[in-house]
Amino acid sequence: MAEHRSMQRAALLDAARSLLSEGGTEALTFPALAERTGLARSSVYEYFRSRAAVVEELCVVDFPVWAAEVSDAMAAAEGPEGKVEAYVRRQLALVGDRRHRAVVAISASELDAGAREKIRAAHGGLVTMIGEALAAMGHAEPRLAAMLLQGVVDAAVRRIELGAAEDPNAITEAAVAMALRGVRG
Repeated sequence: MAEHRSMQRAALLDAARSLLSEGGTEALTFPALAERTGLARSSVYEYFRSRAAVVEELCVVDFPVWAAEVSDAMAAAEGPEGKVEAYVRRQLALVGDRRHRAVVAISASELDAGAREKIRAAHGGLVTMIGEALAAMGHAEPRLAAMLLQGVVDAAVRRIELGAAEDPNAITEAAVAMALRGVRG
């Protein structure tokens, strides 16, 4: 029975990722989750009490995987500047990934305080990760520099997600150049 519930929960989360990726937060409804998974709408409530609970669970499950991919890319890079470049490039390379698209859609939605706090904490882990490389470069305020650097990444993500006129590769190169010039400054 526990295995069945675990499989159903995983199916609901996968359906939520798809819905968020395809249609944004408006698409994430319990009737849509029920339809995608073949469950009765009332059954969805047995797993999640609200849309915010689905969002929180996606953050708990998906964000660490995404952050690990960024961390692995940074670990493979040489020197602090290489780590900064890997940090930017890996996040932007993940833009097309369903997990990332779901996280982006989630962050744009109206969430309760608990869900927002989980997202903030997850992003805080990214900022801490890059802060260490910035400290190694001699930044007097590595946390501030890390938050500003993440702002560049977030802006590039939005540009790519919006299907901007620029090629995603051009957006990535511009973001990397801005990041590296900014952290050297």
